[in-house]
Amino acid sequence: MRIAIIEDDDRTRQELAKLLIRYGYDTVQPDHFEDMAAELTGIPADLILMDINLPYENGYELCRRIRDTSRVPVIFVTSRDTSEDELKSIRAGGIDFIAKPYDPLILLEKIRRALHLTDPENYRELTRKDCTLDLHMSVIKYKGRETELTRNEFRILYYFFMNNGRILSKEELLEKLWNDRYYLDENILLVNMTRLKHKLRDIGITHLLRNIRGEGWIL
Repeated sequence: MRIAIIEDDDRTRQELAKLLIRYGYDTVQPDHFEDMAAELTGIPADLILMDINLPYENGYELCRRIRDTSRVPVIFVTSRDTSEDELKSIRAGGIDFIAKPYDPLILLEKIRRALHLTDPENYRELTRKDCTLDLHMSVIKYKGRETELTRNEFRILYYFFMNNGRILSKEELLEKLWNDRYYLDENILLVNMTRLKHKLRDIGITHLLRNIRGEGWIL
């Protein structure tokens, strides 16, 4: 699991990273605060730890911008500890809140809980744009109609559902979805994409995947 640490104090950031690494997490520490939301779109992360007092824009504003394109859980880790601060963090889209100085074991438990609650393995369906992907049956549903997906079609669509709002290039899809050399072929990806679009169209789904010329596809 990869955790992004959004904290402008270098010492605090390094302490958090050491704690997380010690307990088996991978960490990433972006530091371009001028446009942090844009930087985060290019950094796959399973969870974000975020301070409230940040340069250029505060954590509340940044969390709202992240929520426009991503559902990655955000835990606020901050020295601001009033009930109003906690309420603002919830309204901004945060999943949890912990005040500094924090108990490391409590923080780790909050992280474990957040990852468990947002892990797709712990729920059955994902819904985007009124389309529902059944994670157990490999079926896509829309307005009372449904169609079964092959293993590759499901893997492709699942990746789009988990990266809603991001443009996904052919290169990223090949890298993330297939490691076997046999599949490292753009033509095979395009064939699967074409078949998937036909299946979606057959049950009335024409709005889910959009091609961005020269860049890739977006859900």
